[in-house]
Amino acid sequence: MSKNAKIREEARAITARPPAVILCEPQLGENIGTAARAMANFGLVDLRIVNPRDGWPSEKARAAASRADHVIDRVQVFETTEAAIADLNFVYATTARSREVPKPVRGPDEAAIKAVELGERQHGVGYLFGRERWGLNNEEVALADEIVTLPVDPDFASLNIAQAVLVCAYEWRNTASRGELPFLLSEEEHPPASKDDILRMFEHLERSLDDVSFFRPPERRPHMVRNLRNIFQKAELSQQEVRTLRGVIAALERRETRPRKSRDSDETET
Repeated sequence: MSKNAKIREEARAITARPPAVILCEPQLGENIGTAARAMANFGLVDLRIVNPRDGWPSEKARAAASRADHVIDRVQVFETTEAAIADLNFVYATTARSREVPKPVRGPDEAAIKAVELGERQHGVGYLFGRERWGLNNEEVALADEIVTLPVDPDFASLNIAQAVLVCAYEWRNTASRGELPFLLSEEEHPPASKDDILRMFEHLERSLDDVSFFRPPERRPHMVRNLRNIFQKAELSQQEVRTLRGVIAALERRETRPRKSRDSDETET
């Protein structure tokens, strides 16, 4: 797993129990592995598999998981969907198709709200995902409490397993963490520039541009200065960035004014 030495503790402060992911009769080990990787990205670790076609364990799944070994190592395999969800308190069935089974239908964001609420009480929540070719059957959907579907293009609604797992896992973590990001720009390490520093940079730049007669015609100078200042104001410059720009301006002031030789002039006449 990749490490970040400066992760914000707010991004780790999740108290809700993560949901389980149940894959019903997946056909390819690669799809199991990529689903495990998507889970690991968002802090889910409970992966359950019902009758994987190629058996278990699977080296193809481990390779595709891209170092999400902590998920692969904990995989549980079941013979039936009923056994896979037996210890859970609430189950979502994910599907892209309208079903004959009458159940509430939620988007992934709305489903995540309930999953987090239940997880905060340490209740077990699970998301059922179906086969690569046709998804869940109606009997499996009937085992769930509610249906989750994604706001996809109805004319091209099919997602692969890992994509569907990733969307649901993302919405769960975004809700559970209240949208806290793992890192932000540190103002301690990159303090914003003072207005005095920025004004001095403006004056330096404008003097340099005056020296090379940039402001032409002269009566347009106030307008052109105002435009230049607006460009830099939008950048919300840090102290270091202002120092860098002052260095750039100083380097340009000391550049050679001798015209560069053309390619033709470098050639030896014959």
